[in-house]
Amino acid sequence: MSLTSFVVKKFVPLPKVESFQTYLFIGPHADDIEIGAGATVAQLTEQGKKVIFLICTDGRYGEALAGGLKGNQLAAKRREECIRSAKVLGVKDVRFLDLEDGGNYKKKDLLQGIAQVMENVKPDIVFAPDPEVKTEAHVDHLNVGKAVKMLACLAPYPGIMKRYLGGQEIGIPVQAVAFYMTVSPNRFVKTKDKIQRQLKAIDCHASQYPKGSEASEQLKLYLKVRAADFGIRTLSPAAEGFRVLAQVHMHCLPEAEKL
Repeated sequence: MSLTSFVVKKFVPLPKVESFQTYLFIGPHADDIEIGAGATVAQLTEQGKKVIFLICTDGRYGEALAGGLKGNQLAAKRREECIRSAKVLGVKDVRFLDLEDGGNYKKKDLLQGIAQVMENVKPDIVFAPDPEVKTEAHVDHLNVGKAVKMLACLAPYPGIMKRYLGGQEIGIPVQAVAFYMTVSPNRFVKTKDKIQRQLKAIDCHASQYPKGSEASEQLKLYLKVRAADFGIRTLSPAAEGFRVLAQVHMHCLPEAEKL
């Protein structure tokens, strides 16, 4: 570790995920939050934290295991599954942008939609998939991760945010961003037995992961192994990892990448 990185780590520490009160979890599709952070969501709601879900696309093209459902029917089904799944994790406030799956939307609409929900919710911390993962190739994951990364940095500045908020000069007091589905976690949440609720929530997404199917079993095995891996790093039975940045780390501080 360089001298600069050591000083940054010592005097500009990363915030702890559990230290906030209001959480906005943003998913490109209806099942992404559960896969990337479901156990953490269950942990936070059990602690009495305020948790809101925002789903950006309608998931209409997730047809592979959907039992013949397509188009509007599949989009409606996935919305229902998402609401049920969120309830399993203790989340009652689920919002939808209903942009068309597969990147078939204007990035301006994505940015404005996310910004407007952020203004309404006023989250302390915002979660999204990590857009910097080299193997991530899904356009919606990349678009949502990049949009959240940019908005989290700009949110406190009313003069900039007005372009995304219909001309209203409103600053949003976002203190941090946390990326799930990351290969570079720098903060961990000890989740203990919450993985069971995470797996139960994933069962709600039957159009994507039919219970007992190979896809479902493979996903659950992966989540169990990942939870155990992160648990070892935190000396706990299970954990989830995130790449967290506070406002101070998001601009002109390249050493934050090493934290």
